[in-house]
Amino acid sequence: MISSKLKKTLLKLLEEDEEFRYAVAGRIGLLEILKRFEALSEEQIKLREDFKELREEQIKLREEQTRLREEQIKLREDFKELRKEQIKLREDFNKMLALIKSMDERLGRVEKTLEKLTLDIEEEAREVIEYRLSKMGINLKLERIELPGLELNLYGAVEDICVIGDVSVRLGINGVKKLIKVFNKLVEEKPDLLRPRKILVLYTSLATEEALREAEKKEIWVLKATGDLTKPPEFMH
Repeated sequence: MISSKLKKTLLKLLEEDEEFRYAVAGRIGLLEILKRFEALSEEQIKLREDFKELREEQIKLREEQTRLREEQIKLREDFKELRKEQIKLREDFNKMLALIKSMDERLGRVEKTLEKLTLDIEEEAREVIEYRLSKMGINLKLERIELPGLELNLYGAVEDICVIGDVSVRLGINGVKKLIKVFNKLVEEKPDLLRPRKILVLYTSLATEEALREAEKKEIWVLKATGDLTKPPEFMH
């Protein structure tokens, strides 16, 4: 702690000695500058540290930006691949549509051909069977009849005789069973179409051995244009 005497001495020197006064003022100013410089140095160090952190953050951001750019490039490549695949799928789909259209056209032609063939063989069947029956002394007209839930390609009746039949290009055992089913349905639901003497007949171009055996067992007359495949049955009672 400075004594009173020293203080008086210093104050007197400051009042009387201009050089001393300037020296003290310079020293005080220098100390203040040094303090300020020290404060600035600390602030500069802090700023440097903040700058370093910002720099590191900037580097991280650049790395993230680079990664995102690489992912974007990859996504674009994937999108191009997906686009190519989409175009290929569209081409395949168009080819499939063209194929389906072609198949529909072919099926349409086949259906028309089968329809014409069916109509032709039905007409042929009526002519052949009517002629064969006429040789047996039975003269009747065969026709197609369609009733609710019932369809007959061959039906004709005269006096006490009726003919019930079906026509197919290829006769299998199911064709024989179908005719029996139709006949039973007539017995149950349309007995007015039946007569005491009945002829069941199947006209075909080709028949399986199994179908012919079943037809013979059921006394069904099977024939084609060139002749009988089973013998004409006796009238059923």
